[in-house]
This record gives sequence, C-alpha cells and structure tokens, in this order.
Amino acid sequence: MSRIALLAALIYLIILAGVGTLNGAMVALALPLVLYLLAGLWRGPEELHLSAERTISAERVAPGEPVVVHLTVTNHGEALEQVLLHDPLPAFLSVVEGASSRLVDLPARSSISWSYTLLGKRGSHYFEQIQVLAEDRLGLMVKRADLPTRGQLLVLPSISRVRHIAIQPRQTRVYSGVIPAHQGGTGIEFFGLREYQAGDSPHHINWRVSARQDDIIYSNEYEQERVADVGIVLDGRRRVNEFSGRRSIFEDSVLASVAVASSLLAEGNRVGLFIYGKRNKWTSPGYGKYQRERIMQALALAETGEIQNFSSLIIPRRLFPPNSQIILISPLSGGDVSLLSQLRVRGYQLLVISPDPVSFESRGLGDSPSVKLAARIARLQREVLLRELRHTGIQVVNWDVSRPFEQAVRSALSRPTAFLHAIQRGHGAGKR
Repeated sequence: MSRIALLAALIYLIILAGVGTLNGAMVALALPLVLYLLAGLWRGPEELHLSAERTISAERVAPGEPVVVHLTVTNHGEALEQVLLHDPLPAFLSVVEGASSRLVDLPARSSISWSYTLLGKRGSHYFEQIQVLAEDRLGLMVKRADLPTRGQLLVLPSISRVRHIAIQPRQTRVYSGVIPAHQGGTGIEFFGLREYQAGDSPHHINWRVSARQDDIIYSNEYEQERVADVGIVLDGRRRVNEFSGRRSIFEDSVLASVAVASSLLAEGNRVGLFIYGKRNKWTSPGYGKYQRERIMQALALAETGEIQNFSSLIIPRRLFPPNSQIILISPLSGGDVSLLSQLRVRGYQLLVISPDPVSFESRGLGDSPSVKLAARIARLQREVLLRELRHTGIQVVNWDVSRPFEQAVRSALSRPTAFLHAIQRGHGAGKR
C-alpha cells in the first residue's frame, strides 16, 4: 500500500473516531495530517518526462582494464525536487571511481551529467536502462521509471599465448599448414625416396643412393604439411570446476581455451568451439582472425552449469567428421573415461588438457595433516584416471594452474615426439 493511502486511511480513522465520540479535540488531531497530505499532493512529482544518454570509453577491454561510463539525464518536464538515478550493474563489474547512483534535484528543462569508472572480470553486459525514483521532500508521492539507454561492455578473457601446439589428427585438409599429413610432397621433414621425375629440383636428388644404382636416379621426398579440423570442448560442469569457499578453476580452463584456439588459428587450422556449461553453445568452425574474435566473444559469456556428465555431448559429424582432432579442456571426473573412449572408437583423435583440481583445492585448504592425507588419496585417484585415458590412446596434459600455461604445456605439446609416444603407447595397450 502506498504512503498516501496509509495516511488517508489514518486520517479517516481519526475523524471517524472523533465524530463517533463527539470529541472535537480528536478531530483536530487530524488537521496537521490533512495539511501534510495536501502539501505532498501539491508538491509531489507528476508524470516523469526524462531521457538519458550514455557514452562508454571502450566497448571491448581486457580484465582489469578501466572503463569510464558517462551519463546524462535530461528533464523535459516540470521541476523535480528529489530524484534518485541508478545505473544497475552486474556482479562481475565493480565501480572503482565515482558512483553509479546520484541523488539530485532536477529543475525544469535542465540536465545532470556524471561519470564513473568500472573494472571488470570476464563477461558481457548490455546497458539497457537507468532506474529513476522521484519523490517530494515529504516522501509521500513516489514515481518510478526506467529510462532506456544503449551500450555494451565486453570484458574478454585474459590472453595466454603458446607458440605451437603439436597435434596429430588422422586426417588433414588440402590446404598447406604445419601438421604432418603422412603423405609425400613438399615439406621439411624427410619422408622417403622415389625415382627421379621430370621437374624435380636437382637439390632433392639423393646422390649417395643414386650412386649405388646403374641406371636409376632417386629423389628425396618430404612429408607434406597441411591444416586440420580442430574442435575445442570446454567443460563447464559446476561439480568439477567449483570448490569450497566459492573458488573456481573454470577461469583457468577459459584461459587455456584462449591460448589453444589462438595458437591453432594462427597456424591456419579450421577451429570450432563447444562450451559445455550453463548454456551449451557451438561456435561453428572457421579460419583466421574473424574466427578468433567469435571464439573470444563466446568465451567471454561462458558460465558453469549444473550438468553432471558428458551424456549429452555430441560431436556433429557435419562439422567434425571422424579422424578430426578434438581437444577437451576439463578438470575431469571418474565417469568421463567411458565417453572419451567412445569418441576414440569413433575415430576422433583426442587431446585432453586437464587443469589439476587436486593441487588447486589443496592450496586453499591449508597444510594440516588431514588435508595432506586427503590430497594424497585424491592425487592417487587422479593418476589412475589419467593412466586409464592414456591407455586408450588419449594424450593427456596434467596442468597445475599455479604454473603459467605456456610453461606447463611446452614440453608436452610443442614437440611431436611426445604426442607420437603417447599414441604409440595407447595403440600398444589396445593390442594387448
């Protein structure tokens, strides 16, 4: 019930009681309240005729980069004695200078302008309105309105660069790249020998082998290097990413996704992204800087969700046919082995980059003997899980997020020999 209605009801009850008891003094008590009500009705705001304009110093920023928001509210109607202007903000944005709210008087046909500075974490926000609350100084008449404004702020994920990630998909595309294609042709690495053909460069002739033959000249053949289809799957399951004390390892998974996507796109590969979290979202595969921008925007909106397992994870064959490279970025849980093994059976080449949740959580729990014992047991369970994945031919990178991502993956992903060793070990286990 509004304040005016409450005051009117109180006045009515006092007058009714005074008339009923024939007590003039009680009726006189209602007179100040009647004057108070009339003053509020007379001085209270009528219809609000306001407009708002917004300018933002930058629409795309990195985490921790300041953004200045400038607001102007114009009163096109009568004077307003007391107006509260509030610009609502999401939780990932914080005001570090100035204020997003102002309590002001707005004379007729006048404007008020102010600015404030924001810092934000990863996320995206549309500035759609400014909330207005206008009232008289007596606090009786209250008018509310939402002034539409335009503006968007996109806080992109932090960027971590990796020079090269060695992947070995079973199938490559026709375009030239840096991935060995297991076919002879133009390249750098030696692939084999063949008879000299017209048009071969004299520099490719293998004179040592040719000298052993009477009438045949042999040329060196090199392994072709091409680009590939790569699908990045970001695991946003809340139960494997979030821990006690509202601590989350998900931001590290997002950082790894940015680094992997940037590296693979820079080498000319066709890269797509699937975010498996609060909202399952595919970013269809593409090439180059435009695709990197699409992936960055998708990662800026990524959130964890209540999904429990990978039962609904489906790799679209029209986007990534079998023999494509799939890169899963996930802390992993014990129930993931069966699904990942099924993807291997379907022909996908799998690489798992796993931020280590055991080390992450134990650092936040202290150094008590019970914590150390629990961490040791959890680490043994995790080693068993990673070993099972490796035995199925899946390459696994166990990343302690206290180390920089590039440093952690350099030895595991920058050299093809590490990948081939993991694949050969997986095939050997399958044969046994």
